Amino acid sequence: MIEDSEIDRNKLNPEFATRLDRLAPHQKVRVVVLLHSKGAGNLNGKRQSRLERQSTIQSLRESAVQSLANVNEIIQHFEGKLLMDCPDALGSIPIEITAAGIDALTKSEAVKAVMENSSIHPVRSTGLFD
Repeated sequence: MIEDSEIDRNKLNPEFATRLDRLAPHQKVRVVVLLHSKGAGNLNGKRQSRLERQSTIQSLRESAVQSLANVNEIIQHFEGKLLMDCPDALGSIPIEITAAGIDALTKSEAVKAVMENSSIHPVRSTGLFD
């Protein structure tokens, strides 16, 4: 039988989960929360018109906003703050929250995944492929 903590950890990258374990529960971390959202429907591999795409995006955003409403209590309880006003078209939103808050977020059915909000840097050229 799988324990709850193992299921919750499936919403985190293993390396990020390891780093979280080393943090104090009250230490704050910036993360991107991927919210469950509905609305993409059955696309059947068919190209959508501009109007259909806009409608799909709007449905996804509305669904993500509903999911965000479900996790707002967790964010507030763990001294978190939203770093954007609303979720993007993919249903993700950056937040700052305590390490203990991240554990609570992973237990919410409204959350699909929690990802570390880290910078992306270009790889330096080695000259091999230039």
